Amino acid sequence: MTAATHSDHFQAPPGTPGAPAHAEGRRETLSRRIRRGRPEDPRWARPAFLGMLLVIALAYLWNLSASGYANSFYSAAVQAGSQSWKAFFFGSLDSANAITVDKPPATLWPMALSVRIFGLSSWAILAPQVLTAVATAGVLYAAVRRRFSAAAGLITMTVFALTPVAALMFRFNNPDALLALLMTVTVYCVLRALEGGRTKWLVWAGVAVGLAFLSKTLQAFLILPPLALLYVVSAPVSVRKRFGQLGLAALATAVSGGWWVAVVELWPASSRPYIGGSQNNSFLELTFGYNGLGRINGEETGSVGGGGQGGGWGETGIGRMFNSEIGSQISWLLPAALILLVAGVRLTWRAKRTDTARAAFLAWGGSLLMTALVFSFMAGIFHQYYTVALAPYLAALAGMGATVLWEERGRWWAGFALGVTVAATAVWSYVLLGRTPDYIPWLRWAVLIGGLVAAVGLLLAARLGRVLALGVVGLGLAASLAGPTAYTISTLNTGHQGSIVTAGPSGAAGTGGPGGGRGGGPGGGEGPGGGMQTPGQGARQGAQQGGQAPGDGQGNQQGGGFPGGGTPGQGQGPGNQQGGMPGGTGEGGAGGGGGMGGLLDGASVDSEAKTLLKQDADAYTWAAAAIGSQNAASYQLAAGDPVMAIGGFNGSDPSPTLSRFKKYVGDGEIHYFISGGMGGGGGMGGEGTSSQISAWVEENFEEVTVGSATFYDLTRPKS
Repeated sequence: MTAATHSDHFQAPPGTPGAPAHAEGRRETLSRRIRRGRPEDPRWARPAFLGMLLVIALAYLWNLSASGYANSFYSAAVQAGSQSWKAFFFGSLDSANAITVDKPPATLWPMALSVRIFGLSSWAILAPQVLTAVATAGVLYAAVRRRFSAAAGLITMTVFALTPVAALMFRFNNPDALLALLMTVTVYCVLRALEGGRTKWLVWAGVAVGLAFLSKTLQAFLILPPLALLYVVSAPVSVRKRFGQLGLAALATAVSGGWWVAVVELWPASSRPYIGGSQNNSFLELTFGYNGLGRINGEETGSVGGGGQGGGWGETGIGRMFNSEIGSQISWLLPAALILLVAGVRLTWRAKRTDTARAAFLAWGGSLLMTALVFSFMAGIFHQYYTVALAPYLAALAGMGATVLWEERGRWWAGFALGVTVAATAVWSYVLLGRTPDYIPWLRWAVLIGGLVAAVGLLLAARLGRVLALGVVGLGLAASLAGPTAYTISTLNTGHQGSIVTAGPSGAAGTGGPGGGRGGGPGGGEGPGGGMQTPGQGARQGAQQGGQAPGDGQGNQQGGGFPGGGTPGQGQGPGNQQGGMPGGTGEGGAGGGGGMGGLLDGASVDSEAKTLLKQDADAYTWAAAAIGSQNAASYQLAAGDPVMAIGGFNGSDPSPTLSRFKKYVGDGEIHYFISGGMGGGGGMGGEGTSSQISAWVEENFEEVTVGSATFYDLTRPKS
């Protein structure tokens, strides 16, 4: 077989040039296809695929309620959307529509519908995210299987499901899960369009990107440059038609993603909620500022500050995906994916321009490289869990590359590439496992030895008998997947709460926010056991052992990740450890029972506070107001009634103004003001509106102490 025809060895999609003759023209009913799969599939392919989907669903549903309300910020918005269709449409944090979350609402819609049907619970919120994981795995299989083999598709599904950060985020209620699904759908549609130059598939890709924009704004556009360039070069139609099709796809993106933006921007500001995260009540400003260019250059207005070299969000640079903060989340098979990408392109290099096998490597590889490079150098807000966006691309490259090289193992360089891939993966897994030396200490040596033995065997695979060769393959797969599997199991067995969460065992990721450590148990740097912990250990134990049941509100399960290892403000938890906002400390820590929340964690709401909030709540638009969205969300989830978040997520949004807040109070729309949170009322706004409101309330209204929390009754002015 000559180099020019290497790619012809791969399976071509039915109905496309190069497809088997018996597959062309065959038209089976959908039900028959579901039962049997394609005619060229082995008999085990469809049962294995459906079985894998079931295993992923059951594994990801395991222990799901341990995370409680997960990120109370988004759970409160889900609760609001289940109570008010207006809040549902805008993505409001409360059903009275004071302010929205700082993202568009698409990712909230499935969860809000689930809660509307089944009632508010951890399962109702998080189960739709698990279904998103199952859908992503299914799309990955369809994309890879279509051009390669069923085995390649199954390996892809396995790698995806065993990526630790995927096991974390597809069981959590942040926007990243839906974004990852829609990006996977985008690549799939582009590959379908490349098969025959059909416009409809490129238009569907544009629709997927538009919907992804409504999940997490401009991050949806990261993979567009490599995919557009690939289509211009490789599509089997005229150049003029290629550009015309891309134009239609862009139009589809604008329509599917822009309709909601247009409605929000045209809606009178006086009758819609304030756009959280913006400084001018504009979604466009939020898109291109705080959630856009600000994430790249670190100049997010109203944020806690950017990163840069050694800055608050971790070191930037080409090695960021492999460092102690990020590596254990996503990079287990990243070296393998890069090696297999090069090998796949090498194998198909001399194929014709329209070759779809090479296009598949370039589509998944280009998406991986583009996203990873942006993540590596962005100086603004960056959390470890963002890397879940890489999981589908990495998994596809692993599945395609491994099976293609195995088919070509008779060539010395293909066997060599397989051996190097397994050896590199084993060595890197050894390094990653060494970062948590107390977690299954024997595993890293087993992975290293098993991987190196398998690598040698793969170099000689063409000379081995079938049974021995398959044994070597099994050993190589086991060694390659053992590390991420262990971290994934740890992730599935553990609940995760708060705004900054990481996968794997305690200490797997070193930092989670500005300044380093991820904080401790409720209140700061001392774990529940009483002894001082490392930042990672303190955060893990505080986050995973100190949680309250969903019905009791969102507890202080996640440390804030600020300098000093605590929550923003002065933590008054079990260890009485002081965290600290950048630039100073305040009184707004997360007390064990006091209910004062911080920037990144919720408040612990005791039964007395819940009872107080529910008194005559129906007589008010908002049962209470609190500074910072996490603080307000905790009380809202506990009481079930709207709580106004003053200043939005960071406490720095100019919403509401002092004069507007005074009017709300004068009109009898707010019952209580909850003291504390976000540095004693100043939030990130310094002397902004949240500080002004806090000072005005404390000066003019009667204080009510409930347990260790302080409320102000806005219906009882001081004499």
